[in-house]
Amino acid sequence: QVQLVESGGGLVQAGGSLSLSCAASGSIVSINAMGWYRQAPGKQRELVATITNRGVASYADAVKGRFTISRDNAKNTVFLQMNSLKPEDTAVYYCNAGVFTATPLGLNDYWGQGTRVTVSS
Repeated sequence: QVQLVESGGGLVQAGGSLSLSCAASGSIVSINAMGWYRQAPGKQRELVATITNRGVASYADAVKGRFTISRDNAKNTVFLQMNSLKPEDTAVYYCNAGVFTATPLGLNDYWGQGTRVTVSS
């Protein structure tokens, strides 16, 4: 099995910064795309940013220019640097990864448990 463990959430004032990280572990052969999603209270989960295994990043319009996604392939870790945070960024942030495993054999989607980010006005 594969586990994704997130860290770095917390409370910050508007305009501040936070950095999230997510480390994947388990019977990993390779990891394709990794990404961050978020779910605000009463809303559906939405894509924040993704990054391919070659480092090509894409972002939701709401976070472009403020958030930066990156990854360390050697450590199976993805990061999200969040700057100029706004109250509307308040949500639980989830890490996602497409992981190819040997046991069971195949490519599957895995999710972290979520880390809460609260931005006060």
